[in-house]
Amino acid sequence: MSNYNMEMENVVKQIKKYNAKNIGLQFPEGLKIKSTAIADEIETKTQTNVIISGDPCFGACDVADSKMMDMVDLIVHYGHTPLPLKYKIPIIFIEAYSDIKINEVLKKSLPSLENYSKIAIATTTQHLQVLDEIKDFLEDNGKEILLKSSKSTKKGQVLGCNFSSIKNLDAEAYLFLGSGKFHPLGIHLFTKAPVIVVNPYTSEISNIKDLSDEILRIRFARIVKAKEVNIWGILISSKEGQYRFNLAKEIKKTLEDEGKKAYLILADNISPDILLPYLNIEGFIVTACPRIAIDDSSIYKKPLITPQELEIVLDKRKWDDYQLDEILFQ
Repeated sequence: MSNYNMEMENVVKQIKKYNAKNIGLQFPEGLKIKSTAIADEIETKTQTNVIISGDPCFGACDVADSKMMDMVDLIVHYGHTPLPLKYKIPIIFIEAYSDIKINEVLKKSLPSLENYSKIAIATTTQHLQVLDEIKDFLEDNGKEILLKSSKSTKKGQVLGCNFSSIKNLDAEAYLFLGSGKFHPLGIHLFTKAPVIVVNPYTSEISNIKDLSDEILRIRFARIVKAKEVNIWGILISSKEGQYRFNLAKEIKKTLEDEGKKAYLILADNISPDILLPYLNIEGFIVTACPRIAIDDSSIYKKPLITPQELEIVLDKRKWDDYQLDEILFQ
């Protein structure tokens, strides 16, 4: 896998600008391997104390400001772009852009795109810096390129919880640059358009449709099972960027109106272990990160569904109108 630009010169400059003495470091799982080397460099160059957050980090929705606010003056948060949230202490966001070269894999993608003339492109934070390169390459090969931003995302950026930048673009197909499957899956489910996945690390070119069909079969099975549930747990995240208490209360009322029993459960990190004590609860609805129900479906023994899937369970949404859950920041 390629290296990432950790912007150490900028980080050191910002730390000195803030005159910070105690620094928090936070990384997504894939970048934590670099954490001790970065801590060493910061302490050496700034004469500060560095504390590394050891908790899982799922995005800018999950900044460690609440946990570290009495310990550090500043947090350096790697791998994500900021969301329109109010953080409790100063945060420096470092995107950690990948430096991998994409020209050859773009050439390889052209046969998969030959039947489409109007193409939207999308990617995750680590590859935002190459969107213009992708745009220029495809335009040089006769394609019309569509790109837009949203309030909580940059141009062409998709998050695990937000697909605003790819909606209503009137594209014939989408090109997604990245290594994951969840983001192109979301693009396909929201747009119903073909999504060509260009993996710059493996040089693999694929169409997301086969995976989409597989995921939908799994979700359909969960929804069918959930129709048998009468006692529900509604999971609320205490993470500021995932906290949707009002939605949880609305869901509770809806379930009670349907003659169901429902309990509100607040947690920081949602996992099978924290749900084990609730023996009488037959199924769970996640109002936290939308990826939990999809990515981790196989590790939960009881039905674990999204708010949109509950609408299908209760016959308030048609299966043909299936969508992923999103957290849309106002």
